[in-house]
Amino acid sequence: MQPHDNIRRELAAYLLPLLDLTSLNDDDTSARIEALCLRARACAIQPAAVCVYPAHVAAARRALAGTAVKIASVVNFPDGGSDVARVTREIETVIAAGADEIDAVLSWAAFVRGDVTTARTVVDAARTACGTRVLKLILETGELGTPVRIRDAAQLGIDARVDFLKTSTGKAAVNATPEAAAIMLDVIAANRGRCGFKAAGGIRSLDAAIEFLDLARARLGDEWIAPEQFRIGASALFEELAALVAPSR
Repeated sequence: MQPHDNIRRELAAYLLPLLDLTSLNDDDTSARIEALCLRARACAIQPAAVCVYPAHVAAARRALAGTAVKIASVVNFPDGGSDVARVTREIETVIAAGADEIDAVLSWAAFVRGDVTTARTVVDAARTACGTRVLKLILETGELGTPVRIRDAAQLGIDARVDFLKTSTGKAAVNATPEAAAIMLDVIAANRGRCGFKAAGGIRSLDAAIEFLDLARARLGDEWIAPEQFRIGASALFEELAALVAPSR
């Protein structure tokens, strides 16, 4: 193994515990999710969480029983609606099914229209419904569009006491970008790092993941990087990382 390979293996080992292994395909089945969870379970270094649609939370919970891997699911997804009752109901449903973490989409269309009150009301409802469970607020930065909106939406999430700010659903035309991540991380740093950060949407390689990792390190320091505060949401990335850390035969 060459020195370059050793460095990539070390980086993969560092990133795997920070990964939310994600499958949010419209054609997902319980069998496919169980197979995904078994790959996570068998990996030499397990990811922080597996993120799936609400319908597959129970299957993921069964497949990962006895591991430290968290079960995450999405609500108000992917549209980011403004129906408080819907958000509350969806959160209650996924918690009952066994979810540990909830990734909720900001009512970004309302926010873009200037209806900040509606957007905040939905986030507050999500925070209440989640209780002590981890709440990640998906800003959908590609739809917010401008640095000012991204910054203000990030601050709204922190003010509402979400646990993570997340870039994107992965369902928009523009997903995670370093530029949007930098703005979000600047807001987190200005608030003394009291909210986590999750980059998600289109991150398919180790090199792409490292770019987001470096942005966080530069603003918040190496000691801040931990699964409780920094995540990468991806699916294809897992295969590359898992292959790098697999024991040699």
